[in-house]
Amino acid sequence: MMRRTALVSTLAIAVLAVSPSPAQARTLSQGSCGPDVFALQVRLYNRSYLPKNYHPGCFDYRTTQAVMAFQGWVGFTRDGIAGSLTQARLKISVTPKPWTGTRTFRHIEIHKAKQIMILVGSEGRVQRTIHVSTAAPGHVTPTGHWKVYSKSLMSWSNLFHVWLPYASYVVGGVAMHSYPDVPGYPASHGCIRIGAPEAPWVYAWAPIGTPVWIA
Repeated sequence: MMRRTALVSTLAIAVLAVSPSPAQARTLSQGSCGPDVFALQVRLYNRSYLPKNYHPGCFDYRTTQAVMAFQGWVGFTRDGIAGSLTQARLKISVTPKPWTGTRTFRHIEIHKAKQIMILVGSEGRVQRTIHVSTAAPGHVTPTGHWKVYSKSLMSWSNLFHVWLPYASYVVGGVAMHSYPDVPGYPASHGCIRIGAPEAPWVYAWAPIGTPVWIA
């Protein structure tokens, strides 16, 4: 009888060892839906990665891009998947800080190393942090202090023979614009690619003359 009891106890311990903890967060990715996705989206918009009150409760492309922006800011792999580590880090995170610190003027910052765009309001508060994709190896997104000098809702690239929706040009032929593919790594010919859900908002936010700092 004692031997049987010991065997049952051993099996119970083994089951507990392989069973996931009830408190362990499930991995969230595109297509996931539920209260945990809703909570993730609330945290993302509270920290500027999604528009305010954007919480459909299902993990869509916009949420994927927002997770990539957060991952870029904190130095994680930009895969757009909210695993347990990403979720735990987001819970203790704060809104990104601009290069300009407490200086108050409306501008955009492009952080190439982090592959993010930070939109800073005239009061110095970060209004949005958005994932972008800058120049791939062999191409250049110029570093410097620039300004939006031209805008076009649908610009044609003579060099690359492609339409650039919601294009805001900052230096030469380099523009911030919508693009269907904004991966977690630098992939453009020099422009700053923005995901389609965010591009119209950025275009409207940054009139001609808006400073754009790239580094």
